[in-house]
Amino acid sequence: MNLDKRYCQMPISASVDAWRHAHVFDEGNPLAERNTRGALVLTSVMMVAEIAGGWTFNSMALLADGWHMSSHALALGLSVLAYGAARRFARDKRFAFGTWKIEVLGGYTSAIFLVGVAGLMLYQSIERLVAPTPIHYDQAIAIAGVGLLVNLVCAWLLKESHVHHHDNSDHDHPHHDLNLRAAYVHVLSDAATSVLAILALFSGKLWEVNWLDPAMGIVGAVLIIIWAYGLLCDTGRVLLDAEMDAPVVAEIHEVIGTSPVKAEITDLHVWRVGKGKYACILSLAVQEEATPDDFRKLLGIHAELVHVTVEVNQHRERQKVIPL
Repeated sequence: MNLDKRYCQMPISASVDAWRHAHVFDEGNPLAERNTRGALVLTSVMMVAEIAGGWTFNSMALLADGWHMSSHALALGLSVLAYGAARRFARDKRFAFGTWKIEVLGGYTSAIFLVGVAGLMLYQSIERLVAPTPIHYDQAIAIAGVGLLVNLVCAWLLKESHVHHHDNSDHDHPHHDLNLRAAYVHVLSDAATSVLAILALFSGKLWEVNWLDPAMGIVGAVLIIIWAYGLLCDTGRVLLDAEMDAPVVAEIHEVIGTSPVKAEITDLHVWRVGKGKYACILSLAVQEEATPDDFRKLLGIHAELVHVTVEVNQHRERQKVIPL
């Protein structure tokens, strides 16, 4: 009796602590943040050197590589800012579903900026095709070679961070740092652009194929436009919560369709709140006795669902009255 009495006298807040949970959906990755910052410094220095060298030595291929590297410097910078902002505002109650979309908004902004950069590159490359100017091949090749080396070093830094983070993930449900993976892919593609620039410069020096240098500038601009378009699509989909075609939506339908309690989904909203993590609001109509917890437990098998709200509505069919 005494135990029951003490329990009844407990504050209400103490009895509901079991239902409280934090809204921090992204775990930190300090190694990735540190290595991304180092890659940003190296990329920024080389970007300035390539743009200045391409302008000085009249190499559109080198300029294209420099501007392309600027896109990756911007992406790396946004990644660093996103890590810092997410850590600083993680407990800020103004962010209903965490701070991950700061990174997404930065990616969307950088994509718009890149479209302008690509347009400038196209204009300058076409201008050089129409009115060719002398190119200082030796100096331009040297700078492009150093740029390629910097790209490879940055790729190694980001690769090490990705492998370390992956190895420390849960074995059954690994959570990849998609932001880090994107930065890694960007650096690799920039290395490919450096290779194109070196090939164009060597071709011009050895076989006097001068038109190949501005042609590579056009190719570089097209690559940036393609990358910017993909980034606009990916980030725009997240910012507009256009996630109802994600695989997790089909998984939710499958779980509810095979549940022991017959239920019909009357309303469903799914949106992304982190890297590979989703929140959902689910409204169900049932004819049997059931509670929201019954369905939350069933959906718990999908680790990507980190914030689930379930509404259960009792629905009973009307019995037909047969007139006498």
